[in-house]
Amino acid sequence: MSNDIDNVTPKGVLLVVSGPSGAGKGTICQMLRGQLPDLGYSISVTTRAPRTGEVDGESYFFKTIPEVKQMIEKGELLEYAEVYGNYYGTPRKYVEEQLESGRDVLLEIDIQGALQIKKRFPEGVFVFIVPPSLDELSARIYKRGTDSEDVIKRRMASAASELTYAAEYDYIIINDIAEKAAQKVLTIMEAERYRVARTYFIVDKICKAKK
Repeated sequence: MSNDIDNVTPKGVLLVVSGPSGAGKGTICQMLRGQLPDLGYSISVTTRAPRTGEVDGESYFFKTIPEVKQMIEKGELLEYAEVYGNYYGTPRKYVEEQLESGRDVLLEIDIQGALQIKKRFPEGVFVFIVPPSLDELSARIYKRGTDSEDVIKRRMASAASELTYAAEYDYIIINDIAEKAAQKVLTIMEAERYRVARTYFIVDKICKAKK
């Protein structure tokens, strides 16, 4: 009986991480991937230009606008959004296959996309990353050195309104020190794996085996 239970693989946990630009979600997600080598990571598609150090097929799948629109029409994206004039989207096939196989999957996506996915996967784990303050957020974006002054102003103007969407998420993590913030997300993931909705089938199987 115990062998039968051990052989049952629960569906993987979908972890969605988002937050304002500059909150540090990318850094936190890199740390999570480093500490959880079996964690599936869905690479997004985007129409924006690559930043220094970004590699096609590793950082993003860099596409043209017509290419992304074609993917949308074919239903190949789990979610998509237009952010600052560029499209971003999550390929559907990879995510669904990994979850069904029992593998946890990490999505680092914008707020629009996260809310779309929450409607399709309400059982997912949604984590919102926030900076210690808006002043710190501004300092991080300037330090990054990849955006023009106009873009930075737009990002900061959007940040205050984006923070109000935190109420739509399951957890809020303040990213003052990235290592500590990443550890908090790991703790959340560990607890979520044992949520009753994910594991009750084990109890059900034990009861049926007794009969």
